[in-house]
Amino acid sequence: MLSFDNTENAFKAKSDSELSRSYQLFKLIGNPTLVKFGAVFTPLFLNIGFKGLIKKTIFKQFVGGESIDDCSKTIAELGKYNVGTILDYSVEGKESEEDFNHCFEETLGTIKKAKGDKNIPFCVFKVTGLARFALLEKVTARQELSAEEKAEWKRVEERVHKICEAAHAADQPIFIDAEESWIQQAIDDLADANMGRFNKQKAIVYNTYQLYRHDRVSFLKQTLEKAKASGFHVGAKLVRGAYMEKERKRAAENNYPSPINDTKENTAREYNTAIDVCIENLAIMAVCAGSHNEKSSLHLADLMEKKGIDKADKRIYFSQLLGMSDHISYNLSLNGYNVAKYVPYGPVKEVLPYLIRRAQENTSVKGQTGRELSLIMKEKARRKK
Repeated sequence: MLSFDNTENAFKAKSDSELSRSYQLFKLIGNPTLVKFGAVFTPLFLNIGFKGLIKKTIFKQFVGGESIDDCSKTIAELGKYNVGTILDYSVEGKESEEDFNHCFEETLGTIKKAKGDKNIPFCVFKVTGLARFALLEKVTARQELSAEEKAEWKRVEERVHKICEAAHAADQPIFIDAEESWIQQAIDDLADANMGRFNKQKAIVYNTYQLYRHDRVSFLKQTLEKAKASGFHVGAKLVRGAYMEKERKRAAENNYPSPINDTKENTAREYNTAIDVCIENLAIMAVCAGSHNEKSSLHLADLMEKKGIDKADKRIYFSQLLGMSDHISYNLSLNGYNVAKYVPYGPVKEVLPYLIRRAQENTSVKGQTGRELSLIMKEKARRKK
């Protein structure tokens, strides 16, 4: 029977020293005051020569390396335990055409790296790595674009199209990440257009559905109806979401209803409903359950068993972030399920915003850090015996 309490499986890939490092990191992350301090001062520490310390601690826990090639060791280590890698170029907040073209080339590089490698089942990109935020906001709001903005938007469409085209040619599934609600419609339109082009035989292009939004199950169903009418497969990556506090704050400031579910329980219900929808429509769908929630992961595993779906069916994947929820990832993989870890990479300075957000998310998700710590302590005690 599948259980996430088996710490021997969960930390099979970690040495005693690596386990101790994880313990110390999660102790720090569990302290909100220290996380706030770190968010302010870590960039300053980096500027005065603390790059080596950052690279040996939080960077090593949550990041695969500074380049695609640097990730090779992490890819191989995960692969030993049948855990796949999702290469994620995690440089954020860029606004120039030069930066967008660099991100475009990096994404093509991940596809090239992944082609034919069973240890890299997916690639991924954010549309904000390829386009100005303000432009995405304007397109989402259906505002009139200037001639210059129309040309700029055409370049964005071409970048996304070429990435998806390269993924299709390499037979390499690719995720388009979800982002803030006020730019999401532009991203959804790009995802739908490219699913329609490249998912005729199976799911290559995946859109991401953030289920902390109360309208996403209905949107998933709309996408399915569109797929049935137009004859394409839907790739669905299901996540809870990463912008809750920002979403609620903006809604309050601009006096519109928050798109976020009012309770954690409602989000859990929406997430599990989305899983149900995907499994019921598996003939024209593929799903990746990107979740650190044990109950939702068990819900999908139980549903697969009830429906008689092979654990190794490539249309169904579970996914967690590198350095987090290893008790879910490794217990699933060692029980025969398809699992992949998001493996971010990029220069230390450029990936710092990602790392700070990870720390803040762990602090804000009630019980997440405590659960990680309790399992590490349990495994340390088991090894000591």
